[in-house]
Amino acid sequence: MSKFEREMIRHCSPTLAGMKTGNLFSYPFTSYCQLVEQLDQCNDMLNARGVYLEVLRINASRVLIYVYRESRLLKDFSCPRVDSFLQNIGYHPDDLKSCLEFLSKRIQNSSEFPHEIGLFLSYPFEDVQGFIEHEGKNCKYCGCWKVYCNENETIKLFNKYKKCTQAYYQRLLSGSSLMRLTVAA
Repeated sequence: MSKFEREMIRHCSPTLAGMKTGNLFSYPFTSYCQLVEQLDQCNDMLNARGVYLEVLRINASRVLIYVYRESRLLKDFSCPRVDSFLQNIGYHPDDLKSCLEFLSKRIQNSSEFPHEIGLFLSYPFEDVQGFIEHEGKNCKYCGCWKVYCNENETIKLFNKYKKCTQAYYQRLLSGSSLMRLTVAA
C-alpha cells in the first residue's frame, strides 16, 4: 500500500464507496513524473468503476486532487437549481470537462475556495446557498461542511461518512486493494 493510496482512503472513502459524488485531497509530491504515473495508474484502475481523479491545482510540491463519480456529478448538475446557479457563475453544467477546467481556474485564481465547490462534493444546494448568503457564519452545525438546513439528517450522514472512512482504512491496512475497495458504478 502506497502513501498515495492511504491518503486517498483517508479523504475519499465515501466517494469510493459510492456514497458521495466527490472528495478532495491535497497530496505532497517530490517528483512530478512519479505523481503523473500514480494518477494515471489510479485512473486506469478506477475509471472502469466510474471513479475519476482530476488535478485541480498544482504547485512545486503539492497537488489538489478531485476524486469523483462522473455519473453522480452529471446527475447532481441536472438539478434545475444547481444548473441555473452554475450557469450564472459561468459554468456549462452539461459539459463536465469544461466545468472541471473552469473550477480549476477559479481555484487557481482565488485566495479562497470558490463556494460552488460544495456542489462538486455532494453538499446540499441549500447548504451551499446558506454558506454564501450568511458568508460562512451562523450555521446550525459544522462537520464535513457548514450545515444550514436539515441539521439532524446531515449529522447522521456525517457519521456514515466517518464510519465508512474508518472501515475502509482498516480494510486497507488489512490488505484490501484500492480497486477492491472501490464500488463499481
